[in-house]
Amino acid sequence: MLAELEQYVLRRKKEINAVILAHFYQLPEIQDIADFVGDSLQLAIQAASTQAQVIVFCGVNFMAESAKILNPDKTVLLPDIRAGCPMADMVGAEALRKKKAEYPGAVVVCYVNSSAEVKAESDICCTSSNALNVVRSIPEDRTVIFVPDKNLGAYIQSQTGREMMLWEGYCPIHHALSWAEVEKQKELHPQAQVVVHPECPPEVTRRADAVRSTAGILEYLRSSNGAEFIIGTEEGFLYTLQKNCPGKKLYLARESFHCPDMKYITLEKLAGSLEKMEQQVEVPPEISRRARRSLERMIEIKG
Repeated sequence: MLAELEQYVLRRKKEINAVILAHFYQLPEIQDIADFVGDSLQLAIQAASTQAQVIVFCGVNFMAESAKILNPDKTVLLPDIRAGCPMADMVGAEALRKKKAEYPGAVVVCYVNSSAEVKAESDICCTSSNALNVVRSIPEDRTVIFVPDKNLGAYIQSQTGREMMLWEGYCPIHHALSWAEVEKQKELHPQAQVVVHPECPPEVTRRADAVRSTAGILEYLRSSNGAEFIIGTEEGFLYTLQKNCPGKKLYLARESFHCPDMKYITLEKLAGSLEKMEQQVEVPPEISRRARRSLERMIEIKG
């Protein structure tokens, strides 16, 4: 059955001139069949440059929205519309407008894990790959409002010394990781380096051996002489790491590091979406126009 679905997806993709983009946290069979697998910045760049007429986004809704914003004349499919992001839901456009009114002249830096409406209210987006360089690009005399991830914001502050106004948002999956849990893994694997995502809380990031985006974690492992690593990010990423670093031993920083939203999309749902051209993503034109500016500025700044 799995092989039949794979064959259908590959055939149907050619028929409709589609490209399949998948995030590192997706199920292994989705990563295997995708045309490109990457982090949020890499996927945004791919979406902006693709020649395909149909973009099938295997990720969560804010990623598919971003693809539509960057490609308003193309069809964008999200095979399961339930795939959301709790962090993105922690900031709304109206609340952000109120905050902006309190600090006229402030620059709003918006983590890409946010809705199209919030991106439209922001000056520039960032991903965990290029957040440091995005903030460094802002003049020192400008107030920075950083939304919605307070943990990523705190990490940026620790690295740049830049004071920012941090929104009270976070990724529930990464935020739940405690240093006590990491220490338990260190007791089991004392030679392992601790490499974590900046969405983890400060008590973890300040003690880790390295703090990187998902793409950054992959590059870190590839270039490191170390043999063992404790990985502080969603469990789906271990599939990519193990494929690319076959000689290294990898351990999750906690037993359950699972994002249910990233697992909604299955091969069967992907095939069904391609077959019926269903779960099309739309963004209102005015919101799309304003949000596009902040996304394009993000893409211009490398990690």
